[in-house]
Amino acid sequence: MERALVVGGSNGLGLSIALSLKKKGYKQIIVLDQQEPDVLIKREVEFVRFNLLFDDYSVFETFDAIDTLIITAGIGRIASFENIEDVEIQNCIKINSLAPMRIISKFYDKLIQNNPFFSAVVGSIAGLVSSPLFSVYGASKAAVCKFTESINIELEKKGTPNRILNVIPGFIEGTRFYGQSETNLGCVEQLADEITDKMFARETVFIPKYSMYKSVLERYHSDPHRFGLESYKYKEESGRLSSKPRIKVGYLSGTFDLFHIGHLNLIRRAKEYCDYLVVGVHKDASHKNKTVFIPYEERVEIVKSVRYVDKVIESLPEDSDVYAAIKYDYLFVGSDYKGSDRFRKYEDYFKDKNVKIVYFPYTRETSSTHLRITIDNFGRQFNGDAFDR
Repeated sequence: MERALVVGGSNGLGLSIALSLKKKGYKQIIVLDQQEPDVLIKREVEFVRFNLLFDDYSVFETFDAIDTLIITAGIGRIASFENIEDVEIQNCIKINSLAPMRIISKFYDKLIQNNPFFSAVVGSIAGLVSSPLFSVYGASKAAVCKFTESINIELEKKGTPNRILNVIPGFIEGTRFYGQSETNLGCVEQLADEITDKMFARETVFIPKYSMYKSVLERYHSDPHRFGLESYKYKEESGRLSSKPRIKVGYLSGTFDLFHIGHLNLIRRAKEYCDYLVVGVHKDASHKNKTVFIPYEERVEIVKSVRYVDKVIESLPEDSDVYAAIKYDYLFVGSDYKGSDRFRKYEDYFKDKNVKIVYFPYTRETSSTHLRITIDNFGRQFNGDAFDR
């Protein structure tokens, strides 16, 4: 027990588990998440930014030295199904169900060996019972619970002592998942310790506060329909129903002329931060006193085809103007704009709107400016050669 990977460990239960492992003597703890942990926690763990919505999971192949894998990432909200956006359905299934399966597949060779490999995946009581007003979340957690249960049988039949602990919590006080603005680590510290202890004991199922949830499960199995109706009423009266999609929206604008790897890397970095990325494409480059080589309609189609982009719109003169139509959470831009009069105004404008401006550092890679210079030089040489002939 020396090196652990905690997926979704930047806040809530995942963060508390990472600290529990640190307390128990782990030499290295890597937290993989979309958002960075608190600055104080970063001293205790290594951080790798990754969006579980990405198609490419090859990053997990770089953690070949770990001997402990814990997956706590999860999203969802209490709402009537008619108020759940299509993007929420996709993201919920991808993060809650598909991601754990894909991650486990990357480490399955370690699980089936006789060498100790410890693992835990966080499901939910909502995945074991009827979950009206929590339908997509419940369905996604049901999938991961049954997946873990089935994989443990396969591991047993292969003769390995390794198992995956299926953690099935109900309400967890002190986590952002249930609406608190900040994680209260004191509320989840004991639970995190219990989870790691049971994982080391190679248990396969852990339902925290089982004495309380035992009656819940019994009521469900006794009369699922009645339980569903009671569950609906309870959630309806709880005051936790939400009509607003719980997704982080990012916005990035650019001309995207002569599309190249620099553009692609910028878009990919932006998507690492958000659940839904909107890209604004400028009609022309007059704001930079430049002409464009590729027509606007073609540039839009090129950007639309990038897998990290969820929506493409025509940009407006100011990025702050777009905010009226698309209430984004992140505004992405290159670091060369930081400190400019324009972005100082943006920083002041977004101060009370809970919008974070993310400045991406300049990287030495292909740029539109380099391509323009190359094209211009080629054009001059070509014209000169033609004249000489």
